[in-house]
Amino acid sequence: MKSLFLVSLLLLGVTVAARPVEAADVRMYVRHEVNDYATWRKGYDAFNAERKGMGVTGAAVYQSIDNPNDVTVTHDFRNADKAKAFASSARLKEVMEKAGVKGAPQIWFTTRAAK
Repeated sequence: MKSLFLVSLLLLGVTVAARPVEAADVRMYVRHEVNDYATWRKGYDAFNAERKGMGVTGAAVYQSIDNPNDVTVTHDFRNADKAKAFASSARLKEVMEKAGVKGAPQIWFTTRAAK
């Protein structure tokens, strides 16, 4: 029984090692100013399920130290096509406007640099 358990662990380790790491391949940064952070945050949080359905695999929100309405958001995606489709979606634009984003956001895409 103990040896079966050890063999199972070994096979699991080989399987995990053979699969590519499931980290984000592309990170999208969005920086924009909002009318009111609390209002914006409610809209952002309400959009969470839709964001995931549009390919977002991870996200984080940051505020400027000097201006809490200066917000930077990161969204992770499996590939650039999903990231660019999300960034250009009419639904995202609609949600951002409704949440009180002022002006056009700055958006850029990155990928992890090789060592």
